[in-house]
Amino acid sequence: QVQLVESGGGLVQAGGSLRLSCAASGRTFSRYTMGWFRQAPGKEREFVARISQSGGSTYYADSVKGRFTISRDNAKNTVTLQMNSLKPEDTAVYYCAANSDGYISLAGANVASWGQGTQVTVSS
Repeated sequence: QVQLVESGGGLVQAGGSLRLSCAASGRTFSRYTMGWFRQAPGKEREFVARISQSGGSTYYADSVKGRFTISRDNAKNTVTLQMNSLKPEDTAVYYCAANSDGYISLAGANVASWGQGTQVTVSS
């Protein structure tokens, strides 16, 4: 099981930006597809973005498309979520996720490892 540690959350005003990072342990990071999910207060977990093993393919939820960018650096065992033009509705706990085979499902059912989560709060 790969260990995931997130960082970069915080408080930001609407229209601002944050960069979330997820650091993975081990030497097989490049074998994992990676993704980000979030869970807002009183709501179910929501898919945000995913990226292939090489970083060549990405997919985003419609709610964040054009504003968020997922990337990875396999040499550093990290995956990043750059969040721009943040809105109050982006407020949530954001979770890094890893899967060892194939794309991460939009429901997160095939996620092998989860990070501990990092809080993002966007004020109006």
